[in-house]
Amino acid sequence: MAEAHHRNDIRYIKLGLKIAYYRKMNGLTQEQLAERIDINSRYLSLVESPTFVQPISLKVLFAAADVFQIPPYKLLDFEE
Repeated sequence: MAEAHHRNDIRYIKLGLKIAYYRKMNGLTQEQLAERIDINSRYLSLVESPTFVQPISLKVLFAAADVFQIPPYKLLDFEE
């Protein structure tokens, strides 16, 4: 059980790093992206932090993918 929990923590961190990557590639600040996907910029900062595990909802994942104009699975593809 602890191993699965740790594996998911790593996935959340990788997801946050993907969001940060695409945000920067699209020339957006955290504040701009947060506004576009209707979340608090402090929450987005936690999501993107490589030292903090912050789960996100599918609603947030889908909204971010829409802003980046990519399929949602791209944010979950950790093999790239």
